[in-house]
Amino acid sequence: MSAAPPPGRAEVLAVLAEFGGRSPETVDEELGSLELTWLIAEFEQRHGELAYSDEALDAVRTVTDAVELLRSAVLPPAGVRP
Repeated sequence: MSAAPPPGRAEVLAVLAEFGGRSPETVDEELGSLELTWLIAEFEQRHGELAYSDEALDAVRTVTDAVELLRSAVLPPAGVRP
């Protein structure tokens, strides 16, 4: 939806750090359900509605998983121009 660059690890860590009032360096790799909910809500505010399946969301357990989910949810499908 937006022309913003796809989310990267640094952006995800920064958003998670906001949630806990901490620095990005102190964010654990493993995500809790509240952290994931916050993260999804923040990215929906920034990028509009995200496209992901319930199964993909259920599989997110780590920051790395979240980065992959958010990148695929924000980027248009291959061959589709925004």
